[in-house]
Amino acid sequence: MSGISEGAPCWADVALPDPDAGKRFYGELFGWTFQDQGEEFGHYAMALRDGRNAAALAGKMNASTPTAWSVYLASSDIGKTAVRIREAGGQIVFGPDAVGDSGAMMGVIDPGGSYLGVWQPGSHTGFGVVNEPGGFSWTENLTREVDTVDTFYTRVFGYDTQQVGDGAHFDYQVYSPPGDPEHPVGGRMRRAEDDPAGPADAGSAYRVYFAVEDCDAAAATVRRLGGRVLQEPRDSPFGRMAVVADDQGARFAVIDTTRRVGEAPAR
Repeated sequence: MSGISEGAPCWADVALPDPDAGKRFYGELFGWTFQDQGEEFGHYAMALRDGRNAAALAGKMNASTPTAWSVYLASSDIGKTAVRIREAGGQIVFGPDAVGDSGAMMGVIDPGGSYLGVWQPGSHTGFGVVNEPGGFSWTENLTREVDTVDTFYTRVFGYDTQQVGDGAHFDYQVYSPPGDPEHPVGGRMRRAEDDPAGPADAGSAYRVYFAVEDCDAAAATVRRLGGRVLQEPRDSPFGRMAVVADDQGARFAVIDTTRRVGEAPAR
């Protein structure tokens, strides 16, 4: 697992009712092209940006599968990670399962109710493009069970946590590898009761951010392609961002990290 920190986001995919429609939507929005992995892998479609792995599209296995983006966290030993997940109060939905020589995967629900994947890389090492237009940029876990969730991830992946904000009006934890605060792997945000960009039931969920050249133009493209803008573009110390949904209802965020306004909240 060279170059990938334990517990770092290493992959993302979206489950859609109509993957072909998804290819049209994301192909125009992010400039992705696609490689079908064949019937053996359920026609899982790798999304490429300039020939580099960016994410993937999958067809929903059944009607009850959420139309949603999922993030995968890296594991050097998925069997040992599974043991820690159970001991820390998580639920394993499936796996660990080998995926040919690509790696091994597992589906998990954390104690706050958020779904995540775990991936032990084999020949598929994960993202080939990050923090560039059309590539993964960030992920955060939106939840109300903040204390339980923070404890879970520190026990499973050994994260160090850093508080952003005062913990009352704005409660955000940044997760980093042990002793390496300069290379954060993700965040945890306390979900507000009136969060307009949350799922319909306002439950816990991961949010995946993709980098774009122009946040306002990306939001306009989402609308033109039949999607929705759930939170209008807004400036932040981390970039100009918007929360959107594709034309099938999967929610995600877009961010232009070159346009930063203000100072980051004190940690």
